Amino acid sequence: MRVIEITKPGGPEVLRLAHREIPEIPLNHVLVRVVAAGVNRPDISQRKGFYPPPPGVTDIPGLDIAGIVEQAAPGVAWPKAGDPICALVAGGGYAEYCIVPAIQCMQIPAGLSMLEAAALPEVFFTAWNNIIWGAQLQAEEILLVQGGTSGVGLAAIQLAKQVVGATVIATSGTEEKQAVCRKYGADYAISYRGDWEKDVQQITGGEGVNVILDSQAGSYVQRELNLLAIDGRLVLIGSHLGTSAEINTRQIIHRRLKLMGTTVRSRSAEYKQKIAQGLMQSVWHLLQARKVVMPICACFKLEDAIKAHEMLDANLQIGKVVLEVT
Repeated sequence: MRVIEITKPGGPEVLRLAHREIPEIPLNHVLVRVVAAGVNRPDISQRKGFYPPPPGVTDIPGLDIAGIVEQAAPGVAWPKAGDPICALVAGGGYAEYCIVPAIQCMQIPAGLSMLEAAALPEVFFTAWNNIIWGAQLQAEEILLVQGGTSGVGLAAIQLAKQVVGATVIATSGTEEKQAVCRKYGADYAISYRGDWEKDVQQITGGEGVNVILDSQAGSYVQRELNLLAIDGRLVLIGSHLGTSAEINTRQIIHRRLKLMGTTVRSRSAEYKQKIAQGLMQSVWHLLQARKVVMPICACFKLEDAIKAHEMLDANLQIGKVVLEVT
């Protein structure tokens, strides 16, 4: 099968089209013929050498796929050979065939193409795990999404509005991207290039926000803690601005703040199955009705994965970038 390999840590040029044997099917897994694969920020981090796959997971990048089940291990009740599915995987998406735990597979929302389905798992798993389960966002609360036009950002905005009914503030770097944030449900869209702390304080009347979803970390952490209301929760899903920060721990104690960090990739198949069930129950019908949408800004052939990574490196994407595999 054709795959994309990371030859060494570095820029997009370290990606290489190669050929490998089709993997054997472990117990309780299915072999999927991949039609499309999502391209995500964690893929960029893995390419740079900052986010290695968990032990026992293939080094082939790619965390979400859509395709047709080629073969199921004995005893798997669903899905069966021939079934179309989409799934979050721990790795291996940039390939013509991918092994997936059967319990992580999801039906493709009715009316969505394979390309659209491949854009769903990683961003909606991340958003659900962090704002629904982790931060337990409530309808009367305010969510601040840092980087509102990323795939996770747009998923978080829409889950907060369509599932929870919360108020959403989103940051982005341009007026065009701010308009996109509002289009997909953000009540307020502000520039992270300006005085976003002052803007948030003005919007909230000085009361602050209840939940912040952030992938920047570094120097942002204390600034975000300052913006939290009493009992506020700051959820970190990345550290693009740095791996360390100086923070006021007394502030955390006195205002009962929560600083949380999460990742889904290394969690068990059973944990991911629960997220999949939650999404299919609460979000899939919204996708079918087009009340929730994950926009695809670009689609590249598998062999053009370098171009896909260049787009993310330049921060040009709005929504998802997808690879057409077969």
